[in-house]
Amino acid sequence: MKKTADFSPHILAVTGFSDIAEAHMFIGLAQRGCKISIISEPGAKFNEAFAAAGMDVIPLKIKGRFDRAARTRIRALCIEKKIQLVHAMNNRAVANALAATRGLKVRFIAYRGIEGNDSYWDPLSWQTYLHPRVDRVICVADAIRRFLVGLSLLGYRQPASKFITIYKGHDLAWYNQPRTDLTEFGIPQEAFVIGSVANDRPRKGIPLLVEAFNQLSALPQAHLVLVGSMESPALQQQITASPVAERIHYLGQRQDAPSLMSACDVYVLPAIKREGLPKTVIEAMAYGRVPVVTASGGSPELIEEGISGLIVPPGDVHALSQSLLKLASMSANEREQMGLAAQQRLVKCFHTQDTVTKTRQVYQELLAL
Repeated sequence: MKKTADFSPHILAVTGFSDIAEAHMFIGLAQRGCKISIISEPGAKFNEAFAAAGMDVIPLKIKGRFDRAARTRIRALCIEKKIQLVHAMNNRAVANALAATRGLKVRFIAYRGIEGNDSYWDPLSWQTYLHPRVDRVICVADAIRRFLVGLSLLGYRQPASKFITIYKGHDLAWYNQPRTDLTEFGIPQEAFVIGSVANDRPRKGIPLLVEAFNQLSALPQAHLVLVGSMESPALQQQITASPVAERIHYLGQRQDAPSLMSACDVYVLPAIKREGLPKTVIEAMAYGRVPVVTASGGSPELIEEGISGLIVPPGDVHALSQSLLKLASMSANEREQMGLAAQQRLVKCFHTQDTVTKTRQVYQELLAL
């Protein structure tokens, strides 16, 4: 194996619309000596930043798991650029890049960011994360790794070493938007404000949060701020019928969601199942807000119970309402201290430089085989 200082492999990253953590991981890897060509959606937010970091940006829209044109382009790139390792970041990227590299001598890494939906009985799983040519699956949380390691068929399991956990790291410097003044939405300055950002999918559990908030009717200072696409008639009817409907503020889709949540006292993600390492929770922690999460996917890995946030069982409305009552009964200073602990936990345990270092180590290990 080459010395660390001389390690400069040629990587093909296959992605789509990278979020900030993913983008900075690849930029960091480029700055640490990896030669990276990156397939990204045309016009994607970080394409210019990739180019500025010295990466070769290939704008390409991958139109599905079976995109013949994308496969042809990926294969040609691997041959032309003498790619040593492919790092694919989503289902479409994994499926097409695997097909494109058949017969080529390249190492292959797949990223898995959500729990569930994989099975030995599912042919699509064999075309992605269970495919024998996938050398490593980088899981964004231990919960995802445990799920994949636990899959079996008639006693057969894939090697546990194939699945590893590397958290998507962040940097507090990315989160510097000013807090929104919530009084413009009719929320008193002295209110105890609970915030949540999500789209109204059943697994996100927003109706459970509304139900839990209803149990806080004896706290007139409590307000709930909901941001995201939540136009389903059932949810809107539930909000309208709430005994505290005047204190539930549905703001719809917003570009300033982080600023809104940074103005809340508490951030809640009431997910029922299939979470990864939720970006909205991380954003709230970065702004020093107290997170309340369910024991779903990687959410409980983000915080230390009672120190940097609270964890409740998925689907347990009573436990959720009790956790909110507990936080409402705290002084503002106590909540501030818990929020600062959440912020510092991001710095210590979920920093982008750790992600870069650990990912680079995986590259080294695979290319030394």
